[in-house]
Amino acid sequence: MKSRSTLAAWLAGLDAPRLARVLATREDAAAPPEPRTTGELADRLQRPGSVALALPRLTLPHLQVAEALAALGRPASRDDLAKLLGAADGEASRGLDSTLETLADHALVWPDDTGALRMASPLRQVWEAPLGLDSPLEELLAGATSDELRAMLVTLGIEPPSTRQQRLAALVEHHGDPGAVAEVVERAPAITQKLLARRADSTAGQRQFIMFGSPGPDLEPGARWAVDRGLLVVDRHRYGPARMPVEVALALLGSGRHAPFDPLPPSAQLVSITSAEVEREAAAAATAFAAQAASVLSACSASPPARLKSGGIGARELARIGKAAQADDAVVRLTLETACAAGLLGRDHDRVALTAAYDAWAEQEPAEQLAVLLQAWHDLALTPSQARDEDNRALPALMGAPPCGGCLQARHGLLHAAAQLPAGRGATTGSDLGPLVAWYRPFADSSAQDRTPFAAVIREAELFGVLGRGVLSPLGIALLEDAPAGLATTCLRLLPTATRTARIGADLTAVVTGTPSAPLAALLDSVADRETGGTASVWRFSTGSVRRALDAGHTPDGLTADLAAVGNGPLPQPLAYLIADTARSHGRVRIAPAACVIHGEEPALLTELAAHRKLAELGLRQLAPTVLVSSSPLDTILTALRAEGYAPVAETSEGTVRIEKSRQRRTAAPRTHPSTG
Repeated sequence: MKSRSTLAAWLAGLDAPRLARVLATREDAAAPPEPRTTGELADRLQRPGSVALALPRLTLPHLQVAEALAALGRPASRDDLAKLLGAADGEASRGLDSTLETLADHALVWPDDTGALRMASPLRQVWEAPLGLDSPLEELLAGATSDELRAMLVTLGIEPPSTRQQRLAALVEHHGDPGAVAEVVERAPAITQKLLARRADSTAGQRQFIMFGSPGPDLEPGARWAVDRGLLVVDRHRYGPARMPVEVALALLGSGRHAPFDPLPPSAQLVSITSAEVEREAAAAATAFAAQAASVLSACSASPPARLKSGGIGARELARIGKAAQADDAVVRLTLETACAAGLLGRDHDRVALTAAYDAWAEQEPAEQLAVLLQAWHDLALTPSQARDEDNRALPALMGAPPCGGCLQARHGLLHAAAQLPAGRGATTGSDLGPLVAWYRPFADSSAQDRTPFAAVIREAELFGVLGRGVLSPLGIALLEDAPAGLATTCLRLLPTATRTARIGADLTAVVTGTPSAPLAALLDSVADRETGGTASVWRFSTGSVRRALDAGHTPDGLTADLAAVGNGPLPQPLAYLIADTARSHGRVRIAPAACVIHGEEPALLTELAAHRKLAELGLRQLAPTVLVSSSPLDTILTALRAEGYAPVAETSEGTVRIEKSRQRRTAAPRTHPSTG
C-alpha cells in the first residue's frame, strides 16, 4: 500500500467531493494555472503564503489543536493529542473530531496511513515555542555524536544499537513513553527531581529569556545527572541552562495538566427578538447615518479640511466638521475614512478635498450613498472610529496608517459571530458579541481604546445599521455574503428616498424629516445654520445666515422663491420680513479693492485717463468725476502715465506731495589696517 504520510498521498486518496471541499477552503488553490497532479497541488497548498491565507479564517479551537499538535513535536496519534488537550471523551472529544475535520479540509492537518496526525510545515512554524514547550528530543540531539548517544543509553540501562541513527531512535522511543520517563526521574537525586519539576513547570507556564553570559548546566546543581540521561540537553550553540525536551516536559507535567481547548464558543446573554424589530432599528440607524454622512461631506465641500504637517486631519478640524454637520467624532471619522476609501475624498497638498466622484455620489439617493460607504467599510483595513492610540494620544483621521489585517478580521469576525446566533435571539447588548469575535477570529485586533473587547467595531456596525438589537441585520447579511448587488438592493428596501421638501415655521426654523436631497441641503445650508441632524434635521434662519446667502450672490426675490418652492407654500411672515430687512441693509456700504487712488480737479482729464487704451492694463475705474482707483502699485501708474505724456505727482499717506529725490549711491569706506612694520 502506498504511504500516505505526505500531503500529496493523502490528497490522492480523497474522493472528488472531499477534494473539492479542500480546494474551496483556499482562495489560491484553484487559481490558474490548475495543478496537474496531487503533488503539484500539495506543493501549492503548503506554501507559506497559502497557509497564511487560511489562518485568519480559523477559530480559536482550530489554533489550539494545531498548537498542541505542534508542541508534541512529532506525528502524534489522535489519542495522544486528546490526552494533551483533555478531550478524551464527551463534548470535548466530539469537538476535537470536528476541529480535526476542519483542519483537514484546509489541508493543514491530515492523518497518515498509520493514523498519526501530520501537519503542514508552515503551520508548525507559526509558533516559536508551542504551549511554551521546547523542541522535541530528536531535534535537540541533532548535533550529538554517536558516542554521546551511546553513553546516554548505557546510563539509562538500554543496550545501545550499532549505528547513530538507531541509537537516536532508541532514545526518542524511550523518552516518548511517559511511564519510562517517570521511572527514571524517580531514581534521580532529590536535587535533580526538584530541578526537573521546576523546569517543567516554568517551561510550560512562561517563556524563558536567555541572556548572554547566563550560567551553563554544569553550574546548575542537579543538572548533570539529567543531562547524562537526556532529560536535559545542552545546547552548544547558545549560552544558558540546558533545554528540556518536550517529551520530558509533558511526562513530568502528568495527566493533571492540559493544554487549553475551547471547542464551544462563549455564551452570551440573549433575548428574544423578531426580524421586524431588527429591520426597524437597522433602518433607523442606517437612515440617520446616511443623513449625517452627507452632512459631513457637505461641510468638507464648503470648507476643505486642512491637513496636519505630520499628515491626516487633526482634532481641531474634526471638531469643526462635527459642529458644522451636527455629528459626533465617531461619525465624522467613519465618514471620512470610508469616503476616502470609496474615492470621494482625496489629498490635495495641505488640504483634503472632495473628488469629482463626490458630485455624482451627492446626487444619488441615500440608499445608494450608504451602499457605497458600507462596502468601503467592509473592506477597510483599519478601525476608522479609533480616536486614540495605545498611549492615549489623539489620532488624526486619514493619516494613511499601514494596513491592519487584524482590524479587517475584527470586522469580518463580528459579522460571522453575529450570524451564528440562534434564530429569533439577539445579544442583550452589542458588547456581549466581543468574546464571540475573539473566539471566531483569534487573529482579530481590538482597538486600543476599547474598554470591552471590540467595542469600537461593534459601535461602527450599530451606526451603519449592520447590527440591530444585538443581531445581524439584512444589511449585515448582505455584507457577510460579500454581494455588492445584494447590498444595494437591501439598502434601497430599508432606506427611504431623499426628502425634497422642508417644513418652514414661523419660529425661523426649517425641519426636514429623513435624509434631505442634495439640492435641498445645499439651499438650506446656504441660507440657514444647521442645528441638528439625523432622522430629522433642523436649520435656523438668522440675520447672519441670510446675509451669508446674499454675500454668496443670492437675491432677496430669488431666496424667497427658492424657499417657497421647497416649503410648498408662501413663506411665514417672520422669515419674509427677515429676508427683506436684511436685504435693505445689505450693501449700503461698499468696499472696493485698490492699491492706489488717482484724483484731480479736472473731471474731463480723469475721464480721459480711464478711457485711454494704452492704460487699460492698469485697471483704472472711475468712482466719481474726479476720483479713479486702480489695483496697480503707485510707482507702476506713475511710470505708465509719464510714458504717455502726462505729468502726475505722487502723494504721501498724509496727502502731501511726495518729494522725489535721486539717491546718490555710496559704498562703505575701506578698512584701514595698522602697519606691521
